[in-house]
Amino acid sequence: MAPTERQALQAQLRDGSLAGSWTLDPARSEVVLHTRHTWGLLPLRGVFRQVSGHGTVTRDGDANGVVTVTAASVDTKNPRRDKHLRSADFFDIENHPEFTFAADSVTPTAGGVRVAGTLTVRDRTNPASFDARVASDGGELTLDGELKVNRGDYGLNWNFIGIAAMDSTIAVHAVFTRG
Repeated sequence: MAPTERQALQAQLRDGSLAGSWTLDPARSEVVLHTRHTWGLLPLRGVFRQVSGHGTVTRDGDANGVVTVTAASVDTKNPRRDKHLRSADFFDIENHPEFTFAADSVTPTAGGVRVAGTLTVRDRTNPASFDARVASDGGELTLDGELKVNRGDYGLNWNFIGIAAMDSTIAVHAVFTRG
């Protein structure tokens, strides 16, 4: 984010022009899981097809919100793998149908914003934060960022002979509209 863009965002947060309720547009937003498998040799990409969320920006410029992902909506373009990801070995969708990121704060930084909060997967909640680029035209907010996670921190420990990487990246493209 260029200094003028950062200054513009900070001004919008200070002057209250972004204050209000914001709703995630699921048709224009995307949450993608990036990891590696086959002993780290091959990339794996899974898109979560169902995502929802909302946020609030106060007149003082404080922001918070929640993004919820339906675990069963994972799509890696491999039905057999998707079935395994939905099983108790990984997401356990019967008992844990959703993942949730709850943002407690959004702070302007030199490169955009720092989003801090908690990530809950399989009923395990851990602090999580990531840097993101943000754009706003007044009626729409777009946030793009990547959250690094270790799946073991969330009880996703299945790893037949070490074939699956433990570290993953969750890429988020979130489009919020006033609402």
